[in-house]
Amino acid sequence: MINIADMMKKAQEMQSKMGKMSEQLANIEIEGSAGGGMVKITLNGKGEAKKVSLDSSLIKPEEGEIIEDLTVAAFNDAKAKLENKVKEEMNKVTDSLGLPPGMPNLF
Repeated sequence: MINIADMMKKAQEMQSKMGKMSEQLANIEIEGSAGGGMVKITLNGKGEAKKVSLDSSLIKPEEGEIIEDLTVAAFNDAKAKLENKVKEEMNKVTDSLGLPPGMPNLF
């Protein structure tokens, strides 16, 4: 039988740990790249773009469309890496509390 008091205690612990984790994630930076590293984008833990780096060989007027495509690809690469990092950190929280996977989605 499920003990409601224990569940509430675990939920409070998880909220506390998730708050700390959220603060830590806000300070991380994840880099995504495209075109063999010719375009790089750095995101913070909130998914905000912090830096864009373009290889000097790309900066030609006739290369504008390529730069646009590579910038989008680099952003998407960084975003996917960030989402994986967040998922890893969330799993650490649920594992440490003995909660089933997916439980953080309830909060």
